[in-house]
Amino acid sequence: MTRNVVQVRRTTPFKEVVRLLDRHRISGVPVLDDDDKVLGVVSGTDLVRAQAHRAGHDTAPAVTAADVMSSPAITVHPEQTVPDAARLMERRGIERLPVVDEEDRLIGIATRRDLLRVFLRTDDDIRHQVTEEVLVGALGLPAEAVHVSVRDGVVTLAGRVELRSQVPEAVHAAWRLEGVVGVMNALTFRIDDCAPPVTAGRAGAR
Repeated sequence: MTRNVVQVRRTTPFKEVVRLLDRHRISGVPVLDDDDKVLGVVSGTDLVRAQAHRAGHDTAPAVTAADVMSSPAITVHPEQTVPDAARLMERRGIERLPVVDEEDRLIGIATRRDLLRVFLRTDDDIRHQVTEEVLVGALGLPAEAVHVSVRDGVVTLAGRVELRSQVPEAVHAAWRLEGVVGVMNALTFRIDDCAPPVTAGRAGAR
């Protein structure tokens, strides 16, 4: 995320918002209240849409950021992963995500450009992280138990793990790593620890 955020207040004049977007060459700004909590976001699209609507309906002109902002703002917390943020942007069709603390106060902003820089990680870097942090570190597997290959950000996991429950754990953990755009699962398991236990009565029934 970017910590030095261009921001406005709800009372910031319409024309000042326009000047800020032009001066800083950005496409949108968060709107904050007096406690630095995010109330909404104003984008260039919001500004144009508001003026077009008012011209077409002969209504009062927009005069402040509060008149044109999209609210409530779609935000993320700093501990959320880059893939999660990217999927949220894509699903909601937005270009930026204000990053807020536990009290919804602004601490930074993540843009599509910020996220794209993360996805420029090399396949070798991703493969090493999946092996060392996910398979060996988190799941406690021998490094040779699973073959990890990465091509253009798509991780393929192949091999045999001890427990069935470790398969979704490995896939989910790999998905959440920065730079990963997909995970192909070709894992098998030795013990099915997800199946319900067979009782003695059922086992002996005929």
